[in-house]
Amino acid sequence: MGASTESVAFDTPAREQAADTFAMWVFIGSEAMLFGAILLVFLIARISYGPAFAAASHHLSLPLGTLNTVVLITSSFSMALAHLFASRGRWRASTWSLAATALLGLVFLGIKAAEYTMEFREGVAPVLGAPFTYDGPDPVHAEFFFGLYFAMTSLHAVHLIGGIVVIAGMLVMWSSATQSSRLRRVRAIGLYWHFVDIVWVFLFPVLYLSNR
Repeated sequence: MGASTESVAFDTPAREQAADTFAMWVFIGSEAMLFGAILLVFLIARISYGPAFAAASHHLSLPLGTLNTVVLITSSFSMALAHLFASRGRWRASTWSLAATALLGLVFLGIKAAEYTMEFREGVAPVLGAPFTYDGPDPVHAEFFFGLYFAMTSLHAVHLIGGIVVIAGMLVMWSSATQSSRLRRVRAIGLYWHFVDIVWVFLFPVLYLSNR
């Protein structure tokens, strides 16, 4: 094992870094196909049941969805700062930026939980055996819309939770990690976090802005 590598598989930190980056891109590619498949199903359904989906979309909270978009874009900025600080060896600033990113992720989840609660109370959450009560047109396909909405947003939330957990783990092990491993980890989690943000940038207009 090289002096500054963490695995016997690599002779130099540069090769280890390249392998980490490649592995992360492969992972992101597989996740992109997962979200892409669900989004494709939604878009086909949207074409087939346009009026029902448009009417159902109006039951979503546009203010909360917009607020969450702002929160997530801000978290992407703080993650970019974490990478910038780490690349310049400003480790304390990098840790604060990572902590801010995780905190903004928690804020996003809190807002999303409040939104879910509202939707359960309104009876438009056809998940976990909850009754579906909808007074708009074409309730059958409206229920399909809300089913896809909960599937896509909850899957996105799970990915966000994963990112927060990884950041927390990095911060816990920060003091024991070498500088090169810190930078590699910040770069890897940065790629993942920006991917999760981009997914939301696609979900928000598709779900919330339809026919508004």
